[in-house]
Amino acid sequence: MAATGQDQQSTKNGSRRHTALVVSVTTTVQALATMCTLVPAAIAPELARAFEVPASWIGFQVSLTYLGALAMSLVVGQFVLRLGALRTSQGALALSGIGLALAATSSSSMIGFAIGSVLVGFGYGLTNPAAAHLLMRITKPNNRNFIFSLKQSGVPLGAVMAGLAAPSLTLMFGWQAAFLICAAVPMGMMIVLQPLRRSWDWDRDPSVRLRQSPIADLRMILRHPILRWFSLAAFCFSAVQVSLSTFAVTMLVKDLSFGLVEAGIVLSALQVAGGSGRIIWGGVADWFGAGDRVLVGLGLIAAAAGVMTMFLAPGTSVVIIYGALLLFGFSAIGWNGVFLAEVAHLAPKGQIGNATAGALVPSYAGVLFGPMTFSGLYMLTGQYTAAFGMFAVFSVAGAALMLIASVKAQGLRRS
Repeated sequence: MAATGQDQQSTKNGSRRHTALVVSVTTTVQALATMCTLVPAAIAPELARAFEVPASWIGFQVSLTYLGALAMSLVVGQFVLRLGALRTSQGALALSGIGLALAATSSSSMIGFAIGSVLVGFGYGLTNPAAAHLLMRITKPNNRNFIFSLKQSGVPLGAVMAGLAAPSLTLMFGWQAAFLICAAVPMGMMIVLQPLRRSWDWDRDPSVRLRQSPIADLRMILRHPILRWFSLAAFCFSAVQVSLSTFAVTMLVKDLSFGLVEAGIVLSALQVAGGSGRIIWGGVADWFGAGDRVLVGLGLIAAAAGVMTMFLAPGTSVVIIYGALLLFGFSAIGWNGVFLAEVAHLAPKGQIGNATAGALVPSYAGVLFGPMTFSGLYMLTGQYTAAFGMFAVFSVAGAALMLIASVKAQGLRRS
C-alpha cells in the first residue's frame, strides 16, 4: 500500500537531517553486506586448515559468492520498483546473514559452505541498485559523486569490520562461532530499519512484474555507448579490487611472514585507505565535474601500486609494506562511488535501479573472474606478490576503457 502524500513529502525533502539518515542507512547496509562477503577471506588460512585445502582456494569461494551477486543483479531492478528500495535493502541484510550462518554449519563438508556463500552473494547483489534509487532522491549535480562515494565507503568499512573481528573471534571461539556472531549483526539491522519502510518506499509499484528477461537491464547498458564502456572498465577494476581484498591477508601470512591477527590489522588499514579514497575521489570528481577522467587516473595509480607490491619480500620494511598496500587500497578500492554516481546520472529517467543493476553485471563478472584468475597466477608463480604485479595489467586495461568512455562523453557534451 502506498504511503500518504505527507509521507511522500517527508521522504522527498532535501533537509540535511533526512540526507544524513539516508546516507547513514545505505552506508550501513553496504558495510554489513560487505562484511559478510569478506569474513571467510579474513580467516582464509584458518579455513584452509579446517577443510584441509590450500589457502589459495579462498579465491574460488569468493568467486562463488559474487556469482550469486551477479545472478541477483540480473533481476534486482524489478525488485526495487515493486517492493521498494528499503525493503530490498532489508532483503540484502537477511540473505547476507542467513548465508553466513548456513556456511557456519559446515564442519567437514564444503556443500553447506558453498550454498551459504551463494546466499551471501544474493544479498550483496541487492545493495547497490536499492541504494542508488534512494540516493538519487537527495543528491544534486554538485554533490552526487561525493554522496555516492560516501555511501560506497561502506565497502571498505565492512572489510575493516571483517578484518578486525573475524580473526580475533576465530582465535577465541573458533571459525564457526565467528561466522554466527557476524551473521547476527545484519539480521538485527534488518529489524531496526522496519519503521522507515512505510515512508521510504512510497514510490513502490506492486503492479510491476518481477518476471522479465534476465538480461533486460544488461541490454539497456549495452545499447548505451558510454555506459557500455563504463561497465567494461568496471569489469577490470572489480577484478583487481576483490583480488586485493581476498588475498591480502594470505599474501601477508604466506609470503611476508605476518601473523594472522597482524595481517588482519593490515587488511583493515588497507580498507580504511580505500574508504578514505572513495570519499576523497568523490569530492575531486565533483570539484572538477569529470568523474570519468578521475576514474582513468585511479586505474593508472592502482597499476603502479600493483607493480610495487610485486617487489615486497619478508625482509622488506614494515613501513614500505604498509605504504605500498595503503596506496593500493586508496586507488583500487576508491573507484566505486564515482562509477555508480556516473551510472545513476546517465541512467534513463525512472530507471536508476535498473541501470545500476545492468551496469553491475560486468562488474560482478570481474569479481567472479578476478579471484579465479589470481588463484591461477599464484599456482603458476608460487608467490602472491608476483601475482599482484601481473594483475596490474587489469588496472591498465580498465584505465584505457574508461578513457574511451571519457572521450565519447566529451563528444556527446559538445553535440
